[in-house]
Amino acid sequence: MDKIDSLRLEYRSLCDTDWPLFLALQADRQVMTFISDPLDEETIRRHYFEPRLRSWQPGCKHWLCLVISEKTTGIPIGVTGFIERSDSIAEVGFILKPEFQGKGYGSESLKDIIQFALTHYQYHKLVATVTSGNEASRRTLASAGFLQEGTLRKNYYLKGSWQDDWLFGLLREETGY
Repeated sequence: MDKIDSLRLEYRSLCDTDWPLFLALQADRQVMTFISDPLDEETIRRHYFEPRLRSWQPGCKHWLCLVISEKTTGIPIGVTGFIERSDSIAEVGFILKPEFQGKGYGSESLKDIIQFALTHYQYHKLVATVTSGNEASRRTLASAGFLQEGTLRKNYYLKGSWQDDWLFGLLREETGY
């Protein structure tokens, strides 16, 4: 993977030894409030962790998953990445440990991933899907230039009921890349 330049963060590909970090993120109910209902460890490993270990290139059907670490301490703080949804369009995503939320790391990592996806892989558009009510992610996406393009009503089953999904988009020409 090419190096991503960042002020406070470092990125590297997810590897086998990141299982404890990945599991801790997936098992943290605060972190997963708007992402997923509780899942058992086997499901997390088989369906979410192991597919992200495979090498990634454009056209892959799995996420490019990168571990985010603080430059000064080397401490892993979360994961980020993207998945190709169609020709020239990728969906971005990020998950941070609770103790690193609210410190600007989400915004910084999102801006880094935007630049990486648009300049290195030449995507025309980046998108993001956020479960309604996730105001922190909405603000993070807006601060990076994403516009809310719509709402998919009752599109995602979570917490025993159907939730709306907010759809966000960012065009390459809106970024200067």
